[in-house]
Amino acid sequence: MSPNWAPAPAADLPDGLILFDGVCVLCDGWVRFVIRRDEAQRFRFLPIQDPAGRALAARFGIHPDMPQSNAIVIGDKAYFKWESAVKVLETLPGWRWIRITMILPRGLRNWLYDRIARNRYWLFGRYDHCVVPDPAQAHRFAPPTLPPR
Repeated sequence: MSPNWAPAPAADLPDGLILFDGVCVLCDGWVRFVIRRDEAQRFRFLPIQDPAGRALAARFGIHPDMPQSNAIVIGDKAYFKWESAVKVLETLPGWRWIRITMILPRGLRNWLYDRIARNRYWLFGRYDHCVVPDPAQAHRFAPPTLPPR
């Protein structure tokens, strides 16, 4: 992984895949926020704690036991940190304006992201295990068939 968390090739992965920390209360809130607004059901969710999630995290240089970023696959690229959140938000109704934040240098955006990410368990809490999705949304959490690397 590039130290600046630049987008990475991901043409072999499903479009709209969000890799997230499944024991993080903040990350769980993020997933629920996206689900409520994603009327087209474009996004699918994969917790890093799932075996397929761990493998994908390792592929992208995300530490599976202490994730320092989530990831989103859009088109043929994976995006990380601040940019991953913006890529999701700009597709949701009423959030297109968020892309203006991309004028900030990647280093500054990631520094801001890291301040929250490093303190997320202390600020928001941590679950003992991944939260079970609502049965109506469970199909969106099914691990995708990921190609071998």
